[in-house]
Amino acid sequence: MRFYTKLIFTLLLSINFLFVKADEGMWLPMLLGEATYKNMVECGIKLTPEQIYNANNSSLKDAIVALGGGFCTGEIISDQGLMMTNHHCGFGTIQANSSTENDYLTDGFWAMNKDEEIQADFGVWFLNNISDVTDKVLEGVKDSMSEEERKTIIRKNMSSLKESAKDGTNKDDFAVQVKSFYYGNLYYMFTYNIYNDVRLVGAPPSSIGKFGGDTDNWMWPRHTGDFTMFRVYADKENNPSSYKQDNQPLKPKHSLPVSIAGVQDGDYAMIMGYPGSTDRFLTSWGVKQAVDVEQPARVKIRGIKLDIMDQQMSKSQKVRIQYASKYARVSNYWKYFIGQSEQLVKNKVFDKKQNIENSFTSWYQEKELDETYSQALSLIQNSIESSSKYTIPKVYFQEGVVGSELILFMLRNIGTRAPLYRAISSGEGIKDAKDNLIKAAEAFYKDYNATIDENTLAAILSLYSNDVPKEFQPDILISLNNKYKGDFKKFASNYFEKSPFKSYELFKKWLYNDKLSIKMIEKDLVYKLMTQFLDVYRTKVMMPQSSFDSDYKKGMRLFVDGLQKSGMNKASDANSTMRFTYGNVLPYDPADAVHYDFYTTLEGVMQKEVVTDNKNHEFYVPQKLKDLFNAKDFGPYARKEDGKLPVGFLSNNDITGGNSGSPVINAHGELIGTAFDGNWEAMSGDIYFEPNIQRTISVDIRYSLFIIDKYAGAKHLIDEMNVITDRHDELKPEIMANPVQEN
Repeated sequence: MRFYTKLIFTLLLSINFLFVKADEGMWLPMLLGEATYKNMVECGIKLTPEQIYNANNSSLKDAIVALGGGFCTGEIISDQGLMMTNHHCGFGTIQANSSTENDYLTDGFWAMNKDEEIQADFGVWFLNNISDVTDKVLEGVKDSMSEEERKTIIRKNMSSLKESAKDGTNKDDFAVQVKSFYYGNLYYMFTYNIYNDVRLVGAPPSSIGKFGGDTDNWMWPRHTGDFTMFRVYADKENNPSSYKQDNQPLKPKHSLPVSIAGVQDGDYAMIMGYPGSTDRFLTSWGVKQAVDVEQPARVKIRGIKLDIMDQQMSKSQKVRIQYASKYARVSNYWKYFIGQSEQLVKNKVFDKKQNIENSFTSWYQEKELDETYSQALSLIQNSIESSSKYTIPKVYFQEGVVGSELILFMLRNIGTRAPLYRAISSGEGIKDAKDNLIKAAEAFYKDYNATIDENTLAAILSLYSNDVPKEFQPDILISLNNKYKGDFKKFASNYFEKSPFKSYELFKKWLYNDKLSIKMIEKDLVYKLMTQFLDVYRTKVMMPQSSFDSDYKKGMRLFVDGLQKSGMNKASDANSTMRFTYGNVLPYDPADAVHYDFYTTLEGVMQKEVVTDNKNHEFYVPQKLKDLFNAKDFGPYARKEDGKLPVGFLSNNDITGGNSGSPVINAHGELIGTAFDGNWEAMSGDIYFEPNIQRTISVDIRYSLFIIDKYAGAKHLIDEMNVITDRHDELKPEIMANPVQEN
């Protein structure tokens, strides 16, 4: 019976591909069916399906990597392992290697030879294979089971599959993931090779790589050179390896040719990468909760944290470097939540979701499938509404409590589950635990400012005390509120004045005290706050909320299954697995009498310039860039149409977080840009795709190469690449016969 059900689901899924719009959907490359490929051909693709994804032979997928398993995407662009991604994806590595003496954030970094390349703090994952394991994962599952019973069997089956796939491999450089799709209706297994020797090759200064800063984030027109370059290394046999000086540049199975022939309105554009998370099946009740409760709370807390960081960063170059990456992480999603809430309302997504739910109800009633599907929406609604009381304490814990760097450090390194606590409790392995912890502490305190953390602690305790119902407040918070009469600034000041945790030197002295005991650890006030907050979060928020999760998961599984079978097909939500999205280079009209062209040029950078000596201003333009602009010294990278230097362009590809750094690929499998953002008017797109206005913002590869060549003087990097200078519609047919370049 289960095989029959799965077969029907798969057939309907294939049939529904006929109705997929070419501009929507993050599709698994192995599911590139005939109907989907036909749509891609209509959009202009010249590649075969095998040239896009082939498990056994070289294909585009072999040039696409997941950074650190999926926080960003990168693409291999030379036969020497050269990799391009976004500047903001490499920002952590750039920041970690910056100092007041070598400020790579402000000045940029370029390795003029391989010996100058700097070790990065992440590895890259190459996809080997995708396989359908639905039957194996659901083996033993019955419709009559409870959600908990179902979950237990599925977890056991997934674990068995992963262990079997890993058998005989080096677990440090080989990964297996089994992922759920369509809310547990399908399952696929992914295997990866992990290369952990990655080195920084080149990064423009932040005045180029982050031009426009928070002001321009998510906005068009955009003029940001958001790219950076790394190199992937392997051992002498070209196998994955951790960092070793004698490792060799990777010889990839495939690298993307780089086209400087230019993009035009209507050109085919395809993006391959690792989109992180979407929620396209979210119901109207979920939209309402996001707009009314959850997202305003996240925006409020993040805004306060940003203000606190900015106050100290503006006073000190050292602190600015220390907190540059942290600030960027908080800021990006602070603005994201603002934009998403605004556009969910403006684009009337609540109403659109209700229409989908009404259509779903009409479908199962007309088909007389009430017994199977009638409970789906009520399960979802009751789960969301019944668990709504836990939303605020959950958000305040996630964004606020563990937003204190010290609380998070204690949670990870000194809490009851940490090696130090266990070693002291048992009396065994204490020295090793201390020695390992001091290494983590050294990294932590390198980018730590006690004043910022003191002010953050005061702010989040005050917020939690004032905004979260008393039933979710730990006793110590209530006690401190009474003792200090709500003045948590005074509490934080008193604590940090005497705390051994405010600096590396004091912490090291505390850690290596021969008399260090569990009692000494547990008497610390912030430690007490941490443990009580965690206990409240687990017992009064997560545990009671989890009682509603089973109904939600069952309701969503039935709802999504019904949507697929009723013909209202969508791609499965993003989940950090490789996807492709296809469409075209296109302008858009965001409002009445407003038209946005599909490209921007260096002229726009000069128009946005703020004349200042502050090199860290959002709209500071380096003098060398101005000189190149004034001299019109653009080399071969200028637009053939008007001689202007392109900076960014738009396409109607469907992307989200995790796609940052993804290659934008033309009809012939060549790199034409690097995706880095979406547009403000469609920031509700992770929940409801807006085909008329949703756009991907990408750096034009010609601007990236111009910066590498003319600005940085690093032409040796371009010499590594297979650079295509002419448009294929101007070439002889035989040149187009084999567009995917083998290495």
